[in-house]
Amino acid sequence: MPLPDLHSTRERLRQGRTDVAAELGAAAAVARSAACTHVFLKTRFEAAAAEAAAVPPGAPLAGLPVSIKDLFDFAGDVTTAGSVALVDAEPARVDAPAVQRLRAAGGTVVGRTNMTEFAFSGVGVNPHYGTPPNPCDPKTPRIPGGSSSGGAVSVATGAAFIGLGSDTGGSIRIPAALCGIVGFKNTARLTPLEGAYPLSGTLDTVCAMTRSVRDAVLAHEILAARTVARSDAPLSGYRFAVATTQLLDDMDATVARAFQRTLRRLGDAGARIDEIPLPQVHELGSIQSAGGFAAAESYAWHRQLLLQEGSRYDPRVRVRIERGAGMKAYEYIELQRARGAWVREVGQALAGYDAVLSPTVPIVAPPIADVAPGAGRDEAFFGLNALLLRNPSVVNMLDGCALSLPCHAPDELPVGLMAWHGALHDDAILNLSVQIENLLSSKA
Repeated sequence: MPLPDLHSTRERLRQGRTDVAAELGAAAAVARSAACTHVFLKTRFEAAAAEAAAVPPGAPLAGLPVSIKDLFDFAGDVTTAGSVALVDAEPARVDAPAVQRLRAAGGTVVGRTNMTEFAFSGVGVNPHYGTPPNPCDPKTPRIPGGSSSGGAVSVATGAAFIGLGSDTGGSIRIPAALCGIVGFKNTARLTPLEGAYPLSGTLDTVCAMTRSVRDAVLAHEILAARTVARSDAPLSGYRFAVATTQLLDDMDATVARAFQRTLRRLGDAGARIDEIPLPQVHELGSIQSAGGFAAAESYAWHRQLLLQEGSRYDPRVRVRIERGAGMKAYEYIELQRARGAWVREVGQALAGYDAVLSPTVPIVAPPIADVAPGAGRDEAFFGLNALLLRNPSVVNMLDGCALSLPCHAPDELPVGLMAWHGALHDDAILNLSVQIENLLSSKA
C-alpha cells in the first residue's frame, strides 16, 4: 500500500482525521526503526514538534516533516557533506536559502540525511556513516542510489514527506527511481545554490524528492519561489520522443518490461510517441574526454582540503576528485564551448516535442554487498556508478529539467520513468508527469 502523500495528509489534517503531532510521532518512529538504518546523521524531532506547533494555519507544508541532505547549511549544525573530513568545521550561522524556504512554508526539519561523500557518486555507498538500505526489498539489502541516498529512504519509508537534496548528474533522480518515489530536477538556475557544498557549479541543482508528482509541484514552487503554470491537457495533447541512442542500452528485464508497458499505456491513452535517434547523446563521451565539469570544479574547491585531510576521504571519491587536477585551462574552456554548441544541437533535435521519455536508470537496485567498500569491488562499483549516471547526466549537461516517477508493477522492484527536456520546460514536465502518474495509478 503506497504511503499517503503530502496533499492527502493535508486533507486529513483539514478533516480532523489526524494532527501534526501524530504525523511527527509516526515519522519519528519510522526514523528510529531498522527501516532507517544509516539514513539520518542527526535527528531533531523534539525541536520539530515545537516548531510545528507554531506553524500558522494554511501554511503550504502544514508543519509536516521534511528532511535535508547533509550538503545544506542548517543554523547551529556542522555541515559535513557525508564526510569525516569536515566534522571539525564551524557550525553554520544561517540556514541555506533552500532550507529557509521550506521552513517558511511550514515544513519542520526532522533531521539531516546521509549521502555519498561530497555528493560524488550515484550509488549511495558511504564508508564513514554506513549505507542506507533501500526499503524496496526487506530480504536483500540493496543500494539506495545516490548521492541523495538518505533523503530518498526518508521519503520512501515515511520519515519525511519531502527530502531536500541536490542533483549534479542524477543525484535526486537515481535514488528516487531505485527507491520507488518521485524526484524532480528543475532547471538549475531556478533554485538557489547558496549554503550548499558545491560539487560542480556548472551542473549542480537544488531540488527535492517526494511521494507524488503533485507534491513535487508544490516542493518546486516553494524551493524556486515561483508558481507553476498548471495545465490539465490530456495525454492525447502531448507529443513524446523516445531517444534510442544509448539511453535504452543495457536495460535489465524488469526495467525493459516496465518501460515498454508504460509506453504502451501512454499510446493507448492517445499520446503521440516517436522514436528518434538523438545521436548527440553519443557525442558526450568525446566532449568530456579531457575530463568533465564535476572533476575540474570539485578539485578546485577541494584542493586545499585534500592537502590537509585527504587521508580521511572515501578513496573512491578522492580518486574521482583528483582527476580534475590534470585538466588544463584551455581544455576546461573548450569543454564550456563544446557544451554550449551541444545544447543548441539537442534543442533543435527536440523541437516540437513536449518531452523525451527514457528509463531513469537501466537496472533495478543491486545488492549493497556487490559494491560495498572492500578489496576487489572497486571495478564493480565504478562500472555501476557509470551505468546509473549515464541517462540522468544527459539532462544536467543539457542544462535541462527532468522528473523521475515510478512505473513498475506492485510485484516488481522499483523502476523509474524519466520525462525530460531542455532548460525552462519545467512546467510542461511537471504537468505532463501529473497526467502520466494518474494514468499509471489507474487500473490497467
